[in-house]
Amino acid sequence: MRPFEIMGVVNVTPDSFSDGGTFDDDAAAIRHARRLVEEGAAIVDVGGESTRPGAAPVPAAEEVRRVVPVVEGIARLGLDARVSVDTMKLEVARAAVDAGATYVNDVTAFRHEPELAGLVADRGLECCLMHMLGEPRTMQQDPRYDDVVSDVKAFLEERLAAAVAAGVPEERVQLDPGIGFGKTLEHNLELLRRLGEIAAIGRPVVLGTSRKSFIGRITGRDVAGRVHGTVATCVLGYERGARVFRVHDVAAVHDGLAVAAATLPPDGS
Repeated sequence: MRPFEIMGVVNVTPDSFSDGGTFDDDAAAIRHARRLVEEGAAIVDVGGESTRPGAAPVPAAEEVRRVVPVVEGIARLGLDARVSVDTMKLEVARAAVDAGATYVNDVTAFRHEPELAGLVADRGLECCLMHMLGEPRTMQQDPRYDDVVSDVKAFLEERLAAAVAAGVPEERVQLDPGIGFGKTLEHNLELLRRLGEIAAIGRPVVLGTSRKSFIGRITGRDVAGRVHGTVATCVLGYERGARVFRVHDVAAVHDGLAVAAATLPPDGS
């Protein structure tokens, strides 16, 4: 088993914060997925609805139109990687799974459409359950916690239990603390400092820090200049227990993590 896995981002949206519109042509998105796998991605995550702060919802039919041809095209390539669909909607997930996806990445942790857990269970899929405060349109409007790490941990434990109760085997569930999703700069940093408490739940932790605004707040860099900050957060996250890294810049993160992994014992402790 690899000491870490990288989930490469394939956004097929016109409005994602980092690369909106860059890969909204199906052929370009499929080529990009191939390149991400060549750079070291073990999972490619295809998303047709932006979840950046303030983003408006996308109708399910439009999301299907964006996502399914890309998932089909990636699946046909026969790459040594799993195909994930980044969606909170049952209709979209079902269409993507029929097209070849085997992993569902739900930023609402099955709260938006609880029936999505049944699809994951019935089709033998992997899934990622993420913490988000509110919804993308409102999540950055004065987010507050009693203790951000304890609150996020309790939420993820509850959503893991709900998924298992719906028939999803625990070993198919990964957990994401939701860096940037309803968190201030200090909330994000506290989650990174105490990430081991999230890892203690016992499921693989997915860390999604790639190019996010809190890195820009620290470094003063715009979106395109946040690669080095992203690598730093991933290396620190790996040392503190994260094992799956959702990123745009796969090659840079892969090399940083490979060096980090070489310095730690085989079990990553």
